[in-house]
Amino acid sequence: MDAQNLDWIKVAHVDDLPEGRVKTVTARTTSICLSHFDGQWAAMDNHCPHQRGPLGEGSIEKGTDGKCWIRCPWHGWDFDPLTGAPPGGHEDTGQKVFPLKIENGEVFVGIEAEPEHERTVTDVMAETMVNWGVKRVFGMVGHSNLGLADAIRLQVNKGKLGYVGIRHEGAAAFAASAYGKLTGKPAGCLTIAGPGATNLLTGLWDAKVDRAPVLALTGQVQTQVFGPGAFQDIDLKSAFDAVSRFSQPVLSTSNHAELMSLALKTAIVERDVSNLIFPDDVQTIPSEKDAGSPEGRIGGSKVTPSTEDLNKAIEMINGAKRPAIVLGYGAKDVRDKVIALAEKIGAPVMTTFKGKGLIPDTHPLAAGVLGRSGTPIASWFMNEADLIVSLGSSFANHTGIAPYKPIIQVDFERMQLGKFHPVSLPVWGEIGTFCEAVMPQVTKASDAADQVSELVERWQIWREEKERRLTEERGQGIHSAAIFKVLSELCPEDAIIPVDVGNNTYSFGRYFEPRGQRILMSGYLGSIGFGLPAAIGAWCATQDFEQYHGRKVISISGDGGFGQYAMEFTTAVKYGMNITHILLNNSELGKISKEQRSGEWPVWETNLTNPSFAAFARLCGGQGHRVTDSADLKSAIAEAIAHNGPSLVEIITDADLV
Repeated sequence: MDAQNLDWIKVAHVDDLPEGRVKTVTARTTSICLSHFDGQWAAMDNHCPHQRGPLGEGSIEKGTDGKCWIRCPWHGWDFDPLTGAPPGGHEDTGQKVFPLKIENGEVFVGIEAEPEHERTVTDVMAETMVNWGVKRVFGMVGHSNLGLADAIRLQVNKGKLGYVGIRHEGAAAFAASAYGKLTGKPAGCLTIAGPGATNLLTGLWDAKVDRAPVLALTGQVQTQVFGPGAFQDIDLKSAFDAVSRFSQPVLSTSNHAELMSLALKTAIVERDVSNLIFPDDVQTIPSEKDAGSPEGRIGGSKVTPSTEDLNKAIEMINGAKRPAIVLGYGAKDVRDKVIALAEKIGAPVMTTFKGKGLIPDTHPLAAGVLGRSGTPIASWFMNEADLIVSLGSSFANHTGIAPYKPIIQVDFERMQLGKFHPVSLPVWGEIGTFCEAVMPQVTKASDAADQVSELVERWQIWREEKERRLTEERGQGIHSAAIFKVLSELCPEDAIIPVDVGNNTYSFGRYFEPRGQRILMSGYLGSIGFGLPAAIGAWCATQDFEQYHGRKVISISGDGGFGQYAMEFTTAVKYGMNITHILLNNSELGKISKEQRSGEWPVWETNLTNPSFAAFARLCGGQGHRVTDSADLKSAIAEAIAHNGPSLVEIITDADLV
């Protein structure tokens, strides 16, 4: 081989292979037997010519003359590691050897340069994804998406895309949903046809109802066998119609760049799911077309309320003695403007559960979470308010905004205004624009109540109540209040916290006191199993976007939720994800047990049989802690958060102490 025309591929570090050993390595797609003997290094084809036995699983043997041989582990055939020749020099049974070099402790093998790639339809579409700002794909490579997967691989190799291979497609959809909720940018989900595609549906519904942009990329059987019932052939267009705002098959006659552009524009503008269906035979059709891009395709997003509505809102705010603001998830990108408005008028700010953390509980005007997952602080100010300014809230029954109060509701989607019941003043406009417009003309009324002092008093009452609850431990597990007290103290202020569904979530809403952390949850779908896959999506966002770099991801679940996608912990290990998972283990579906009791049903089939999740985490290659005494919480959680990689803290809890 001409060394100047080779691709030099790193295959190992010199510390990876001790003297006298062999191992299997891969250079691009070539399987190689790497050997280290007598101070020398060598590389040869890994497949024995006899029955393709793996030479890298064999051994270095020395003959009576001191010469070294690589011995096949299957039938004992020997080969010279430097020449590939067998004893006796029969070249027809010898092995191909590869050039090798060592630089700065790294081992490189030279292989022939890849032939020039013939551009395909899916290359055009993958390049269009990159142009539209897609930075990440989660998925599983399989037989009906290989052409598309190769197009994605080429973009990954160029450093333009990141890829995470998951263990279950449902986790890919949840990861992409969380990624979209956090960043506002779509990630892709790659699957095969049939069951791979349908496994996405729950996570895609989570994205849809919480208005997160996601791009589903589903393989499909060849076009010639659509319909008759071929292996894994289902009607994916129909299957995805309800969950996606945009769903189209990719055909040979499609305008491929435009099709991908429309899918991504829909996902971004509508904050919804787009789905493209890729028949196997279409994926590798040659194409010389240009990729698409977003230039000239998307306008500004500000919607300014009418002057009449603004004047009426100013009049109502200035006339209120006890105004209160409900800060919802829909205002997440303009929370600073909402807080500035609250400071101007002296209004307490209570959040919806989905909006938890948008104002730190340390802020003088913070009133905590309103509703079932909330605190008595928020409930008290809701009851006392004479005006509610609702910004970014959907008025879900979980939140409990009092419909009989005077309400100003602001939303840029007109269908959300007064959706469930009439409000005093529905204002169509973007929330940040509304805040900017009213700020110069609103003020705190001269006879307004001193709600800041009331907040201090109410927080003191609630914190004293939480301390009393810590004494309720009965020897059957740790109180949730103790867990979230410690986590409130130890959690970095800029952490990203995906939370699952169940009693752990309610306890988190009540007891955790955010200081600037960003919370992610399966809001309107309320899907168990969201927590760990969402942490994978959030961690990827910390790699893809500068504003999230270095932020710790700490996910929370119960044992029921973790069990849904437990094997994704190996995904976190595979990619070295800096994720800490807090697992509240009460060996049951505690929320369901509670609902059965409250409805006067017998508690039935909610008990769970669990392994040691801490040991499971260690077996997967991560760090695992098991805590049975509240006195050990602080050290275990601190060590897990400090660990640079996947860690899990399994905490044995009392299902009744939530």
